Amino acid sequence: MPFSTTKSAYLAGCRASAPFLLVVAPFALLFGVVATETGLDVLQVMAFTSVVVAGAAQFTALQLMNDHAPAIIILVSALAVNLRMAMYSASLTPHLGSAPMWQRALVAYMLFDQNFATALSRYEMERDMPMQQRVAYYFGASTPLLPVWIAFTFIGTVIGRGIPPEFALDFALPITFIAIIGPAVRTPAHLAAALVSVTLGLALAGLPYNFGLLIAAVAALAAGAEVERRLYPGGLP
Repeated sequence: MPFSTTKSAYLAGCRASAPFLLVVAPFALLFGVVATETGLDVLQVMAFTSVVVAGAAQFTALQLMNDHAPAIIILVSALAVNLRMAMYSASLTPHLGSAPMWQRALVAYMLFDQNFATALSRYEMERDMPMQQRVAYYFGASTPLLPVWIAFTFIGTVIGRGIPPEFALDFALPITFIAIIGPAVRTPAHLAAALVSVTLGLALAGLPYNFGLLIAAVAALAAGAEVERRLYPGGLP
């Protein structure tokens, strides 16, 4: 159903992304715990999480820091994990590309898995949505999540070591990505990319410095592109 005002679009975005708080909060809490155990102080942890705003890449960097990997390996691995943000940006460009520069800058800073999935799903259903409402919906989808991510990271750094292990906060990471990726696997190309990434990721898990993850990501992109090329030799319909 189309929105009547920009405010209603913003509030709808808030409501749509709110369920993700159930996984964002413990995920951020876990990051705060792990980061302090790695040896970072509170200021370093908060700067890390506020500037990067990318949980999977942040955890990847922490793991490699624990393994005493070279700085270049840490940077390349974190960037590789975050390559999906480039694909997210490309997917959002047809919907938000004509927004003012300052709004696009905020969209880029706030871009993460949950609000991307929420916004893109709505944009595909409401292709005639005015630009102001598209931007408002995106900001609404970001509003419940970003402050909670930062706040719970801080809580994790302060009280994290006192959280009992039986709470198993690490469940948040796989649950989040299953919830996001599962509904998005809608075409043969998506399915091929998912299967290749999972298969190679598991098969190459023993490689040092997460090289298996890098190989799996590149192979999955290539597999998805090749399936799409074979199905639509003349371009997407």
